Amino acid sequence: MDVRDSNGALLADGDSVTLIKDLKVKGTSVTLKRGTLVKNIRLTGGEGEIECRVEKIRDLVLKTEFVKKA
Repeated sequence: MDVRDSNGALLADGDSVTLIKDLKVKGTSVTLKRGTLVKNIRLTGGEGEIECRVEKIRDLVLKTEFVKKA
């Protein structure tokens, strides 16, 4: 299964990505700002989703339409 970012670049486990949009995290008061670097992503079973750890939030799932490969 190919997982691609918003620009069409292929993503793999362990890649680093950058957020392209401010995102509010559901269930918390945290807002992830545009330009935030997310290191060491993990691919999930979903085609358009990745798992990551950002700031104090563990096991966060992001849609690939909001990230670009760093």
